[in-house]
Amino acid sequence: MRRIVLASSNRGKLAEFNTLLADSQFEVIPQAELGVEDVEETGLSFVENALLKARHASQVTGLPALADDSGLCVMHLHGAPGLYSARYSGGHGNAQANNTRLLRELDGVPQAQRHAFFICVLALLWHAEDPAPLIAEGRWHGHVLDAPRGARGFGYDPLFLPHGQSLSAAELEPEVKNRLSHRGQAMATLHARIAELHA
Repeated sequence: MRRIVLASSNRGKLAEFNTLLADSQFEVIPQAELGVEDVEETGLSFVENALLKARHASQVTGLPALADDSGLCVMHLHGAPGLYSARYSGGHGNAQANNTRLLRELDGVPQAQRHAFFICVLALLWHAEDPAPLIAEGRWHGHVLDAPRGARGFGYDPLFLPHGQSLSAAELEPEVKNRLSHRGQAMATLHARIAELHA
């Protein structure tokens, strides 16, 4: 089984990746276990940031690296919080404060104008100088609710109502969320891309 470093310190993401990668041919090791600290995300797109994180983790460890960059894009807010989803309220990773700010920004906006989508970009590098990384993207469309619902998931999940669902992302069973979500979609695409390499 091939060892691979997961370039993330986000506990919610790590839990989802553990499930999504459970049947893979990789032994997945979170970067913190290998002494890798988060790299500054200076990219101007989700793709750039995913590559920055993966390349950094691979450089430090000498292992192949998988990184995720993801966020919530709200059309009425011109794509915000977008790249700054984790630090929308100023600090990093304060989900409650981020959700509070999002609700404030959308106060009075009718449901029909609250379209949003989660996006996840995965980057897999076989080594730090890999010139042809595997890139996979998933998008999960829906609307921003008027108030949080549900206690599962993390981040903006309590405020996100996926298209075709009556439950928020934070009310869905984990296996359902992992099948439908932006991260689940991206991971399915990545699995297919890896399979092509070994076909």
